[in-house]
Amino acid sequence: MKDTIRIALDAMGGDNAPLEIVKGAVDAVRQESAVHVLLVGDAERISVELSKYEYPKTQIEIVLATEVIETDEPPVNAIRRKKDSSIVVGMRLVKDGAADAFVSAGSTGAVLVGAQLIIGRIKGVDRPPLAPVIPTANGFSLLIDCGANVDARPAHLVQFAKMGSIYMKYVLGVENPRVGLVNIGAEEEKGNALVKETMPLLKETSDINFIGSVEARDIAWGGADVVVCEAFVGNVILKMYEGVGGVLISKIKESITNGIKNKLGALLIKKSLKKTLKAFDSGEYGGAPMLGLNALAVKTHGNSKAREITNTLLQCVTFKEQRISERIRECIQSDAAE
Repeated sequence: MKDTIRIALDAMGGDNAPLEIVKGAVDAVRQESAVHVLLVGDAERISVELSKYEYPKTQIEIVLATEVIETDEPPVNAIRRKKDSSIVVGMRLVKDGAADAFVSAGSTGAVLVGAQLIIGRIKGVDRPPLAPVIPTANGFSLLIDCGANVDARPAHLVQFAKMGSIYMKYVLGVENPRVGLVNIGAEEEKGNALVKETMPLLKETSDINFIGSVEARDIAWGGADVVVCEAFVGNVILKMYEGVGGVLISKIKESITNGIKNKLGALLIKKSLKKTLKAFDSGEYGGAPMLGLNALAVKTHGNSKAREITNTLLQCVTFKEQRISERIRECIQSDAAE
């Protein structure tokens, strides 16, 4: 029997809160008996949404928070000023041991700042990165960092590679994951100063499977299992990925519904097409964990629907079961001892 994992879920964060957030929580507890969700936010609005569903009542509870941090608020000021916001209250549940993980579709900046100030970094971790899973031709890859550290140094990228490898192996089941450093060419002499300084450090790192440079066009083809970069580059890759993916899906749907012949053809390939398009839906992969913290914090898309919330909550179970924070702590402390 699995141990219960208690997840503080920001019910007020994101474009579709609390409707889709609550639905995602309900779907998660229906699927997994080990999940216990603490819905943090406006108790009255959350109760109204919960009343629409049948679900195991012992697996969901409401934690009152009277404030919401908006996306346009300065993150540091918001975290310090709005002590009763759903983000701060949820993270304090983790800090105090009342929850094992925190999940939010709310302000990215507030989640990043709050996670470091409230949950705290593992000793020795310089910069906790955001690490979303992205679909590829071969399955998926981990993009690290995608938004937390735009001015990272070479030593930070080495830690990203190590933490990403741990996550990829123990959460996603990829043995000996290939680590690639984002570059503008395969040759080692190419790249900016950060890439050139990081390359030899990664080559000398014995506990990762470093394969060298990976160009942007190769990422979608599964050129590396762990794609390492600083957050400015990572965020551009992620947003471009999502944008192009959205356009392609839209164009495919437009094409197959244009005319009788196309519609008939679409019926013949409907099952295979649906499976393919589903593989490239970001909602299928859950949120982006912030690695290197004392406990798990996960940021989902601001426009998350119920499916992404559900998958993120289930993702937290694997993270906890596989002791990812503990494994990262052991890795970093081992480095410090050398």
